[in-house]
Amino acid sequence: MDYQRALDYIYSYVNYETMPQFEYSPANYDLRRMDELLARLGNPHLKARSVHIAGTNGKGSVAAMVASVLSASGYTTGLYTSPHLSFLNERIKVDGDLISDEELVVLVERLKPEVEAVDQKATYGRMTTFEFLTALAFAHFEQKGVDFQVLEVGLGGRLDATNVISPEVCIITSIGLDHMDALGDTLAEIAAEKAGIIKPGSVVVTSAQLDEVAGVIEETSKSCGAQLIRVGSDVTWRGLGFDFNQQRLRVEGRLASYELSIPLLGQHQLENAATAVAALEVLAGKGFNVSRESIIGGLGRVSWPGRLQILSHHPLVVVDGAHNIDSARRLKQSIEQYFDFDRAILVIGASCDKDMASVVSALFPIFGRVIVTRSRHPRAMAPAPLVAEFARHGVKAQVVEDVPSALSQALALAGDKDLLCVAGSLFVVAEAIEQAARLSLIR
Repeated sequence: MDYQRALDYIYSYVNYETMPQFEYSPANYDLRRMDELLARLGNPHLKARSVHIAGTNGKGSVAAMVASVLSASGYTTGLYTSPHLSFLNERIKVDGDLISDEELVVLVERLKPEVEAVDQKATYGRMTTFEFLTALAFAHFEQKGVDFQVLEVGLGGRLDATNVISPEVCIITSIGLDHMDALGDTLAEIAAEKAGIIKPGSVVVTSAQLDEVAGVIEETSKSCGAQLIRVGSDVTWRGLGFDFNQQRLRVEGRLASYELSIPLLGQHQLENAATAVAALEVLAGKGFNVSRESIIGGLGRVSWPGRLQILSHHPLVVVDGAHNIDSARRLKQSIEQYFDFDRAILVIGASCDKDMASVVSALFPIFGRVIVTRSRHPRAMAPAPLVAEFARHGVKAQVVEDVPSALSQALALAGDKDLLCVAGSLFVVAEAIEQAARLSLIR
């Protein structure tokens, strides 16, 4: 088996990431088959301490922040996130290093007979691509002898394949309306699925939430006998300034005060940093070697591309994976707060299961020119519905069928002092970054 055949094999299983619609229920997501597979592998998921992170927005950023600090603290740290930008290997890292092609192939060959044995019995239904990848990540972390594994939930929480661990701390980042076809139509329903990662007797850190969400998290924590730490009251933060390379903030934690610099822009990243600090203080309180200095150093070196990332200055080219109403509002706020420009041009594409009416309504006021495109991803939305949404707001959007051409045309339109923003989907952002690299645009 070579690398491409390994990828083909992984993707030969049911892959809900490529499906526009599916039922999020125990019929499709039965954790007992994960338990069965992991038992056959020697339960690698129990070999390291765990940090588990759910949420609608910010969970990947917080995961990257926590992992960076744990590595800076001297712990060998695994990080499992999804989706990837360009390569599947990006999902599985140890101390910032991606799993290599060779390591991935060896693990696929090792897991293949065990997965097929579970799938053949199908006692609890058929295996999925995400379950395969999650088991592969646990096996890789075991091989690398990680001390900590930081795990980002793929979808929801309660039924997610990562929800087989007993974490040292659970984190729930900002919850909003997304994946409503799977998780529920209301914030309370979505919050209940996310809060499904809370374990009896655990410690839970939550970002600031709307009252409807906060109530669900509080009730779930209470019923599980879990300690709840709230960012915004128990742990607070305030911004201290920014430039194109970083922003500074002060976090008042429960154990100490921290003056931090993070290389990620956006007001929401300040809250994400405070959430990471709150969780890291939980670990410090449990006796782990997480110091004030390692928190400062680790957060100062965090990397999380595709999120309000500046690719070029002249013109100013910014990419952001905003794909729901909350992230679109935050993107608009960040553009207005962080950047100075003459004119703004938007390149946008989306996945077909997203509420783009809300995204368009949030973004259209600041963009004088709009180019609608689509990624190569199987779930990519056709341009026509997006064009229609912009037309409802009096904006005539241009259609360019692929992302590389859309970015090139936008660059041709942009003046030296203009802002060009690519948004709507991480898949669109990934292709824009690839094209920017081909054009030697990235600074």
